[in-house]
Formats: sequence, C-alpha cells, structure tokens
Amino acid sequence: MEFVAIDVETANQNPSSICQIGIASFSNGSLVRTWGTLINPEDSFLPFNIQLHGIGPSEVAHSPTWIDVQSVLRELLERCTLASHTYFDRGAMNGANARYGVKPILVSGWIDTCQIARTAWPHFSNHKLTSLARTFGITYEAHNAAEDARCAGEILILAARRTGLKSG
Repeated sequence: MEFVAIDVETANQNPSSICQIGIASFSNGSLVRTWGTLINPEDSFLPFNIQLHGIGPSEVAHSPTWIDVQSVLRELLERCTLASHTYFDRGAMNGANARYGVKPILVSGWIDTCQIARTAWPHFSNHKLTSLARTFGITYEAHNAAEDARCAGEILILAARRTGLKSG
C-alpha cells in the first residue's frame, strides 16, 4: 500500500490560511518518511486556532509562505495517492492554491481516512483522529500537522487491513 498522508493547520476559519503542513509517506504498510513545516499564511490568527495548535504570528514570522513551499510539495506529492482525515485538508490546499494563483498539484487520487474508518468500524461512537488513535494505541501529538498525518496514515493501514482496501 503506497500513499502519502497529509494534514494542515490553519490560522483562522478560512481554510486557505494554512500555517503548518505535515506529510507522512507510506510504502508497503510502513512509514518511510515524514516532513513538515510552519507556513506564514500572510493572514490573521484567531485565538481559538492558536489555542488549538499553539501556532501564532510569532511562530511563523520567518517561515516560508505557501508559494515558497510549492517545489517541495510538488516533489513529495505529485502523482501520489493522498490521504487525509476528512477532506478539509484537500479543500485547504485547493483554497491556498487558488488564493495564490498556483496550479493544483496533480495527484493520483484522494482517500478520506475518516470515511474509511467509518466503513471499517461502523460501531464506533465517533471516528475522530484522537479517538481512533486512543482506541488503537497510537501515540501522537494532536494538532501537529506531521504527527496528525502520520496518525491518519496508520489508521488508514489498519482500516485497509480490515476492509481489504488497496491503494497505489
């Protein structure tokens, strides 16, 4: 199973206000690489978002912008199958691309790990990433984009084993 799990954190209610991105690459059911960076969203921060992920204006003041990370993102994501826990991250990336006038990264497809988890474990009371991690003993730092991506990827592997899903 080959895929790349992604996660973003945002500065405010606008999904295009990405202030952190994390990527976790998986091959043959194993984590092979993680990557993440803070991003200066060139936007305002809401106190709610800062409290959620701990990232504020001072943390991103000297960070690259969305435009600055495009070459790295294209290298890591182009033509890959992407996975994220809900399609929020997909919408955020599309929104940031549109905001900056950047062409979307061409990917092979998207997998919603939350939807796959609902199929694999319909009897669970919720399918939040934190709840699934706790259920399966996955330790991670919630609302850290690279850690969220890794956790979502591990959940996808568990769900794929249960349901027979194959990717890549």
